[in-house]
Amino acid sequence: MKIKKLIIIGFFLISLTVEAQHVKWYTFEDAIELNKKEPRKIMVDVYTDWCGWCKVMDKSTFNDSIVSGYLNERYYPVKLNAEQRENIQFNEVTFKFVAQGARGYHELAAALLNNQMSYPSVVFLDENIQIIHVQKGYVKAQPFDEIIKFIGGDFYKTTTWEIWKNGYKSPFSSN
Repeated sequence: MKIKKLIIIGFFLISLTVEAQHVKWYTFEDAIELNKKEPRKIMVDVYTDWCGWCKVMDKSTFNDSIVSGYLNERYYPVKLNAEQRENIQFNEVTFKFVAQGARGYHELAAALLNNQMSYPSVVFLDENIQIIHVQKGYVKAQPFDEIIKFIGGDFYKTTTWEIWKNGYKSPFSSN
């Protein structure tokens, strides 16, 4: 009987250690402040509440332990609702919600997406808050892992995507 209890406790402790890691999301303002103290790239997930593919990306891509672990380690991940009504202050500019028809848009989302509002979109910013890349549309965990490591490891500065990708060894089993 004692052995059964020990085995059950052991499995419980193991399950705690392998529990999926979740992305630690920041506000845009918090990421900017953290970046001043410890520079990192910033990844901005631009979404809307009504976007179905945004929800799929949240549940699959951002919940993947490989993706979330790397994002938490190398980036300040930001969730930005492209239709949020709260102002965002950045670089002495106040970005506001602009009402348009039944919905509207947030000026910061429009600025980050170069007025090409498409959801989901992920914007990668460097440590100086300059846009590196805008990834439009839903991306599964494995290809997203490749993108975040290409950018997060600064490989985009020295080589092409094709050359880097051909040499990349994915931690996903299908590779």
